[in-house]
Amino acid sequence: MDRKKDMINRGGEKVYSVEVENVIYTHPKVLEVAVVGIPDEIFGEMVKAFIVTKENIVLEKDEIIEFTSKQLASYKVPKEIEFVSELPRNPGGKALKNRLKNA
Repeated sequence: MDRKKDMINRGGEKVYSVEVENVIYTHPKVLEVAVVGIPDEIFGEMVKAFIVTKENIVLEKDEIIEFTSKQLASYKVPKEIEFVSELPRNPGGKALKNRLKNA
């Protein structure tokens, strides 16, 4: 996915996936994260995070929302969070965000 597609346009506000991912990566229970934009009827797109937690760790959606809201503008905070066992990757190891976006 090119860098332009890695930007989420939420109601005219630009949200760069990497900025949100960098904040979520600092959470002590998070192993991996990928952030994508998904369709939203009101804002065009909304921020969605796919998170892999560290082994045997329980993490709640509210915990991520609270954590990110302290460090990001409200329009950048993920509105949807999905916990997954692993992120789909290409042979080079890069997360396949287009697959997550279309899942």
